[in-house]
Amino acid sequence: MSLVEHVVLMKVKDDVSPSERDGMVERINSLVSLKQLLHLTFGPLLRIRSYPSPSFAFTHILHTRFNSTDDLHAYAVDPTHVAVIKVNTPFIDDIMALDWLADHLHAPAAVPGSALRVTFFKLKEGLGDPVKHEVLGAIRAIQREFKHPTQLTCGENFSPGRAKGFSLASLAVFPGLAQLEAADSDHELGNYQKNHTIKDNLDTVMLLDYLVPSSPKH
Repeated sequence: MSLVEHVVLMKVKDDVSPSERDGMVERINSLVSLKQLLHLTFGPLLRIRSYPSPSFAFTHILHTRFNSTDDLHAYAVDPTHVAVIKVNTPFIDDIMALDWLADHLHAPAAVPGSALRVTFFKLKEGLGDPVKHEVLGAIRAIQREFKHPTQLTCGENFSPGRAKGFSLASLAVFPGLAQLEAADSDHELGNYQKNHTIKDNLDTVMLLDYLVPSSPKH
């Protein structure tokens, strides 16, 4: 069974007040009621790291999941979704998004208190599909070494418009913060840098950690 992973990163403007920020988070989480969605969680990032340079300053992450690309497209134009985007846009300084297919995914989505590690990869320009598939295979092999993930998906982005050149993505779900911390980000980055298949073709890698709120608005 293939599901669609949809991850959006946002940078909230520095001058947004705490109450405005809370309102933005509440409005986005309220979208979970839309019929197209299998899952939605949105909130502040726990941490963000990128290599070779810390050039990204995103503050919030949205993770949604859909049964199909048709459901994703229907969600994008749903009037309720569009209205929330319109209200929130003045608070947002920057945004990026990636979409990919998650194959053979049978487990439920991230539950309250679980933790996510999302990783985005930007490859060097001009690489053909065979090289991309080889890099994707190498990434999957490294991530299979993670301890305690309840879900692990990895794939090629199929929506380049807002991806800032990133073309591969993965998402690991852990039971909680302790298990996420055990998947040490420094060690993970080191493995990407040591693997020649990845290193020789990689421009930038971004790691994002997020703790699903214990009391989400579901």
